[in-house]
Amino acid sequence: MFRFNTIKDYHASLLAGETSCIQAVDFFLDQINQHQHLNSFLEVFSEEAKLRAIELDGLRATGKPMGKLHGVIVGIKDVLCYDGHKVSAASKILENYTAVYSATAIQKLLDQGAIIIGRQNCDEFAMGSSNENSAYGPVKNALDNQRVPGGSSGGSAVAIQANLCMVSLGSDTGGSVRQPADFCGVVGLKPSYGRISRYGLIAYASSFDQIGIFSHTVQDAAIVLEVIAGADNFDSTVSSKEVLNYSEAIAENKVPKKVAYFKETLSHPGLDPEIKKQTEDYLASLVAKGYTVEGIDFSLLSYLVPTYYVLTTAEASSNLSRFDGIKFGHRTHDKIEDLTDLYKKSRTEGFGAEVQRRILLGTFVLSAGYFDAYFTKAQQVRRKLVDLTNNLFLNYDILVSPTVPSPAFKLGENNHSATEMFLADIYTVYANLVGIPAISIPLFKHTNGMPFGLQVMSASFNEVGLLQFSKEMMESK
Repeated sequence: MFRFNTIKDYHASLLAGETSCIQAVDFFLDQINQHQHLNSFLEVFSEEAKLRAIELDGLRATGKPMGKLHGVIVGIKDVLCYDGHKVSAASKILENYTAVYSATAIQKLLDQGAIIIGRQNCDEFAMGSSNENSAYGPVKNALDNQRVPGGSSGGSAVAIQANLCMVSLGSDTGGSVRQPADFCGVVGLKPSYGRISRYGLIAYASSFDQIGIFSHTVQDAAIVLEVIAGADNFDSTVSSKEVLNYSEAIAENKVPKKVAYFKETLSHPGLDPEIKKQTEDYLASLVAKGYTVEGIDFSLLSYLVPTYYVLTTAEASSNLSRFDGIKFGHRTHDKIEDLTDLYKKSRTEGFGAEVQRRILLGTFVLSAGYFDAYFTKAQQVRRKLVDLTNNLFLNYDILVSPTVPSPAFKLGENNHSATEMFLADIYTVYANLVGIPAISIPLFKHTNGMPFGLQVMSASFNEVGLLQFSKEMMESK
């Protein structure tokens, strides 16, 4: 009989002969079939997953050692290339496009025995905070189908929330792993910028993007991280720093004790009163347990979202210029007058409204006469933030904040205002602007029945401290 609590327990059951990889695959395929209304998966690799499971069961029977992710059922966000499989970034412009190579992170999963069960719905080109921008319809929150799951990796978060796979890979440009993890009540980890290769990840904003992990536990996220992290000759921005054995390191009794928070994050007028109170009460409980918890003045909070959207839309404008209807992807069937007309019609038909909005905004901030006023100024703010962050972690181990200013909102509730939607990222974009690791851990519950989390951050490449602290917080809640 199949059961799953953690990867470690699952592997123990496999070795004891209490379950098998094919039983796991059958269980999750049945779960996915029962939850089709959530629209979490765009495509399920049913037969392929079964064949892979049978192969792995056979290998294990021969006595060969298991990989770190042997038989682990993984879902992947529809922005990660998997050789021979469709990848569309949830956009009509890439409808029916088939990847011709695998992302480095995907290949590393496969090399350690993972079973990829399908590709998961998301906001188009990872642009959104609610997963309502997909060309293939919105994803629904499994706890309340009238509410959003968060974005842009909503399908990947819901797949863990509804137990449709064991772990999922998403991408995080400004909170796209942590925010849906918060809304869905699961663990969502964004490692340091450069910790995981971006090769094979469809780019939104290249200096912000990072592959992230969804799981039920911090321990499972740690195992996946140690598998997919590390140097890669195909990505010049990835770090060559040593990849630690995170799953063993977090078991050590060395939980960081010096905690900081930005005072302005808890006094912000847009913060839900219940989230504010429960977060403040939680910080007080840490003090009672012997942690040092101190509030720090942070005058740049109101600059985070504008800085983030100036820089990311500028990078998106450049990155998405390749989707022109010529080399690959959607090409208009309308009558055209010239090459420029072909570009215009193909891109207008292929891109959704939110993607078009961000491309136009990015083109504007990069245009002559506005480059220095917007893009250069935003880069200067980013530099200030990096300096502030480096100084902060000289004195503290951990930085905490709410993950999102409100619990999951209703479908369509914020569609009237792009500003309202953008402000949902106010607490998460900071980690992407400065490149530090961050995680959302599910600790709280709102009176409306929806979960919400605590965002935990640490110094760049201090994933061990981040995971140790987060594991302790979840186990002692």
